[in-house]
Amino acid sequence: MRYADDCNVYVESQRAAERVMEGVIGLYAALKLQINPAKSAVAPVGERTFLGYRFWCVVRGRIVKREVSPKAMNLMKARVRELTARSGGRSLVQVVTKLRRYLLGWKGYFQLADTPRAFAGIDGWIRRRLRARIVKQCKHGRKLFQVLRARGVPTRDAAAAAAHCHRWWATAVHPGMHTAFPTQYFDALGVPRLGPS
Repeated sequence: MRYADDCNVYVESQRAAERVMEGVIGLYAALKLQINPAKSAVAPVGERTFLGYRFWCVVRGRIVKREVSPKAMNLMKARVRELTARSGGRSLVQVVTKLRRYLLGWKGYFQLADTPRAFAGIDGWIRRRLRARIVKQCKHGRKLFQVLRARGVPTRDAAAAAAHCHRWWATAVHPGMHTAFPTQYFDALGVPRLGPS
């Protein structure tokens, strides 16, 4: 059994917050429970997180928006880096299968976040990592050139991308790579989008 032991209390002023904090500490003490001072604080709403979310106010405090906390976002990026690592001998399909499972779960949990632009940026970053993986798997420029030409990339663009195939991350954003492996290519593979479709 797990108890719900996380809570945030929102009030209008610093003074009210300090008063409520004292009351909550007293209430918990009466229940023979102790508040962890390292995890508890009186602070502006934008400085605190709750279950992976962070909140901010717009329209002079009348509307509250939700976003993924920086810590949760960094953990997600670290996991994506691990799943899309350019080593390990896995095929792109194998990588996408595991990536899809993780991203669908993450997206389901953070679906209440009001940050479509941030999610769209993450989508682009994930696709760039996958393109960089494709570049590395080609191993040399001649192979990358053949792959790009087979996918309809003009000879000049394919040659320009292949000339720098050892620079995986930089080559991943080359126009030739985007032509050969557009967003729709990754959609068809099953890579879920975190942002709006």
